[in-house]
Amino acid sequence: MYENSKNVYSIVSGDESWIYCFEPENKRQSAVWVFQGEEKPTKMVATFVSKPGQIATVPLNEQRTVIADWYITICLPKVITELRKIRRRAILHQDNANSHTSQKTRQYLTEENVELFDHSSYSPDLSPNDFFTFLKIKNRLRGQRFQSPEEAVDAFKNAVLDLPANEWNKCFENWFERMQMCINLRREYFEKQ
Repeated sequence: MYENSKNVYSIVSGDESWIYCFEPENKRQSAVWVFQGEEKPTKMVATFVSKPGQIATVPLNEQRTVIADWYITICLPKVITELRKIRRRAILHQDNANSHTSQKTRQYLTEENVELFDHSSYSPDLSPNDFFTFLKIKNRLRGQRFQSPEEAVDAFKNAVLDLPANEWNKCFENWFERMQMCINLRREYFEKQ
């Protein structure tokens, strides 16, 4: 299987998520006071991980949604630079968001000799960041208050860096098991019983 291949170390999986200045422990705590016209204290980050651990976390500074221009001029160059420090070959796994599948993005990845690892449509449980990284790190940060979105992003980055290698190995083993289950079920999505 692929998980036993050395190529697994070339795979980088990326996704985006909101990081909050306060990750509530329950729904009641999720209320936040903001003045009219003021934005909620959040920051969007794109996080890229591989079997050995985090490759890069890139915050969106000027906008609130990921667009292809930001993705190929700011985000992916940082990710590819970091990845190439440790691996020559790059295999990128990402979901099917418009910014990830645009012609500009595909052209950029081709120019950078980055291979794509297809993501099954409508399968959120097949992204390591969705079922592992974001879940695990947000649970660690739950209940903590940060003075600014930037402080929350720094805490997020540090928490990701603190995850030991064996956790990342388990994450990737779990990911391959999930993909095999998806193949076995012919991509039929089902809710956990």
